[in-house]
Amino acid sequence: MEAALRLARAAAVREEIPVGCVIVHEGETLAEACNETIQRHDPTAHAELLAIQRACGNGGAGRLREATMYVTLEPCAQCAGAIVLAKVARVIYGAHDARWGMAGSVYDILREPRLNHRPDVMGGFMEAECAELLKRFFVPRRET
Repeated sequence: MEAALRLARAAAVREEIPVGCVIVHEGETLAEACNETIQRHDPTAHAELLAIQRACGNGGAGRLREATMYVTLEPCAQCAGAIVLAKVARVIYGAHDARWGMAGSVYDILREPRLNHRPDVMGGFMEAECAELLKRFFVPRRET
């Protein structure tokens, strides 16, 4: 999660929403990414989606079934769907997202019994650090 937080901090410097994601398999980092929605002019360029794409592009697609994704914010609907489709084994996220979270906060796509894949999910890992980074990013923007 430390690596994901580092990526999230880098995103904030570039005025991106500070979310970072790292996908690991057997101690090896398959891919990492942070949000790039502003930079790419693409609302789908979320950290999780970019990390999955990079992991698959690096030959890691077959290893995602045994991989762990560390992400600083609870995945949204788009990212939760991509996690299920990529069959990521485990998702460990930091801050809960009461507005968009799809790993239990708003809905629970990742544990939906009708889907053919359900990763192991653990939320709230290093939550204080992840939430504080998001708060520091959004508070000045909401005050204006």
